[in-house]
Amino acid sequence: MPQGDKSAYTDKQKRQAEHIEESYEKRGLSEEEAEKRAWATVNKQDGGGKKSGSGRKKAGE
Repeated sequence: MPQGDKSAYTDKQKRQAEHIEESYEKRGLSEEEAEKRAWATVNKQDGGGKKSGSGRKKAGE
């Protein structure tokens, strides 16, 4: 997957990044910087990419 490819993200993660980006833009950041920070925030929250599917839960959960 090339760097910057967003295909590994869920629709929910993409929506979250879009809302976060809009928030940063309202604060006066450039569109490019807002997008970078938005995806960094989504990655920090979720660890990046899709995480659903069998075998993803740890023992005891």
